[in-house]
Amino acid sequence: MRNDRFRWVGIGCALLGTVLTALVVAGWQPLLAWDDRIARDLHAHAVLNSGVTRSMRVLSDWVWDPWAMRALAAVACFLLWWRGDQERALRVALATVAASVVQQGLKAAVGRERPVWSDPVDSAHYAAYPSGHALTAAVVCGMMLWLIPRPSPGWAAAAWAAAAVSVLGVGFTRLYLGVHWFSDVLAGWLLGAVLVVLATSVCVRRWRGGERPER
Repeated sequence: MRNDRFRWVGIGCALLGTVLTALVVAGWQPLLAWDDRIARDLHAHAVLNSGVTRSMRVLSDWVWDPWAMRALAAVACFLLWWRGDQERALRVALATVAASVVQQGLKAAVGRERPVWSDPVDSAHYAAYPSGHALTAAVVCGMMLWLIPRPSPGWAAAAWAAAAVSVLGVGFTRLYLGVHWFSDVLAGWLLGAVLVVLATSVCVRRWRGGERPER
């Protein structure tokens, strides 16, 4: 039952992500206006508060940077492999690689321009949609939570809290720094959730010593 609910969450996120992508590609004005309003309000605050902006840049460029997240996933893969848990190591690795492929593919396909400011507080490369920071954080943090043993140990609540702060926090930093629209970040979260569900739910058949899976 729990796995069924988990899969339905993935299906729901996939549908929402598809609709969101279609609206972005179509240039649906209510969505664009909402994106523009959020971007302008946050940028105005960022320009006037240089100390907060510097902190956001540190969090975005170092703490929650996609490469920092990939490094965390790589460490997890190494430890899992070293302990003999090759299947879960491969699942984490494939999910992390898939996040990079999906984000770059969609960026090239959608080709959405990033916000443009006369007084920028940060810069970013490539197209805007979806947010690579948000997508990578969602995938890596989601996979790390999946690795928590059951029954959950005492530190599980802290891990969930850290993951939530990281995923939501990195999305906010990208908006605050004026390098993404809100729908870019939302798409990153939705696609990240889909990849986590796929990586943790797809059935893997094993053949051991000539045994065949039961039919």
